[in-house]
Amino acid sequence: MILLSDPQIAAIASADNDEPLLDVRDVPELRWDSRLADEAGAFAMLREGVLQRLLTAQSLLPYGLRLLVVEGYRPPALQREYFERYRDELRTKYPQWTEDRLHVEASKYVSPPEVAPHGTGGAVDLTLCTVAGEELDLGTKVNDSPEASGNRCFTASREISANARRNRQTLVAALTEAGMVNYPTEWWHWSFGDRYWAFSTRATSTRYAAVAVVPAR
Repeated sequence: MILLSDPQIAAIASADNDEPLLDVRDVPELRWDSRLADEAGAFAMLREGVLQRLLTAQSLLPYGLRLLVVEGYRPPALQREYFERYRDELRTKYPQWTEDRLHVEASKYVSPPEVAPHGTGGAVDLTLCTVAGEELDLGTKVNDSPEASGNRCFTASREISANARRNRQTLVAALTEAGMVNYPTEWWHWSFGDRYWAFSTRATSTRYAAVAVVPAR
């Protein structure tokens, strides 16, 4: 399993095709969730190509199911805060770990800021829900850490119910067919155009680089 902390990821050339960030809340075909909403609306911003692929993925879902977007773009300062907070939690819990190991273990749950997919607008955290908005069981909550979930947050985990496995398989099949790639320690995290996508698809560079600001809504 290649993690975002792997030097192979940082070595990928960063390029940008100048594709705009768009607001998922302006796309009536997609559902969104406000649990991580911020005042600026950054959470709802995604690159145009990602939104197109989410619409394709949704069209591939079985009747009665919808994608539920939880978080898209994440400003660099917030990404750093998330990473450092989780790394510090691990340091307290595992004082015997070296700084290098803390960095690697933290990257299973939060991307190192320097390669963060969410900061490009190319990554999205999402789940499945019914037409009525009821979330399906996918084995853990969105954003459950490896520690909290006993690694059941890993996409390929077998330590979840048969129903949750089927739901994950449904999600994986639709998003993969649409051209998105999954980060294997987080079943909910999918991306396109970022460094992890480039690594997974053997692209020579990214399509999206980090974005420093979010357009006003």
